[in-house]
Amino acid sequence: MDDSRPIFIQIAEQIESDILRGTLPEESQVPSTNEYAAFYRINPATAGKGVNVLIDSGILYKKRGIGMFVAEGSRARIIAARREQFHAEFVTPLVAEARSLGIGQAELTDMIRKEGNS
Repeated sequence: MDDSRPIFIQIAEQIESDILRGTLPEESQVPSTNEYAAFYRINPATAGKGVNVLIDSGILYKKRGIGMFVAEGSRARIIAARREQFHAEFVTPLVAEARSLGIGQAELTDMIRKEGNS
């Protein structure tokens, strides 16, 4: 766990990562909040808050009396959201810094291509 970010956000991100990796396939049951709480040694309410973030965003859904499940289409929604986040956090600042240094699009593209080949 990362002390600089709320634990419930980290729980939600871990569940999303498990969905992306296929550890939690769509329509599969998610561990209970008590299981997350025991595993991470946190308050069950904190684990529940992380799960509720994903329920509110449509990534998970509840089956009353049974538990939480991964919603159909969740993987695609997570990928789309993380791509947007990646663009905002990395691409936009990268392009702005390149522009301020006088690095043109072609040169920046070459730099990225070279980095990808190493």
